[in-house]
Amino acid sequence: MSSLSSARAALAACFFSSALGALALPAIAADVTFLMRNSHPFAVEVELYSQDRNHVWPGGGQVYYLDDGEAKQMSLACEEGELICYGAWVSGDEGTYWGTGPGNGQECNDCCYTCTGGMTEEIDLVE
Repeated sequence: MSSLSSARAALAACFFSSALGALALPAIAADVTFLMRNSHPFAVEVELYSQDRNHVWPGGGQVYYLDDGEAKQMSLACEEGELICYGAWVSGDEGTYWGTGPGNGQECNDCCYTCTGGMTEEIDLVE
């Protein structure tokens, strides 16, 4: 093999090795805390939905539960840059909702946050 062929082969090996290594990089993790207050006269249930992957917090069929007047911090681990929207509804009445509602089924104008770490401003669920 000529030195030119050897150099090309080495260059190709480096390129493919670098390309495969880039594909194997894990997603960068971040933490974000949603601060929510229930100013509605009835208890509400909340879920947080990733818009970039099939993931829900708290998950496992569970919800965050806020009694009337209660404020709660909901901390979650997410992927850096991931878009997360909240859905909240009156406990026992899924027709009264905020954000994307139960099951992430509605559109919203200002209920989504990008995972960059830190805490959201207080999200007040009112009538």
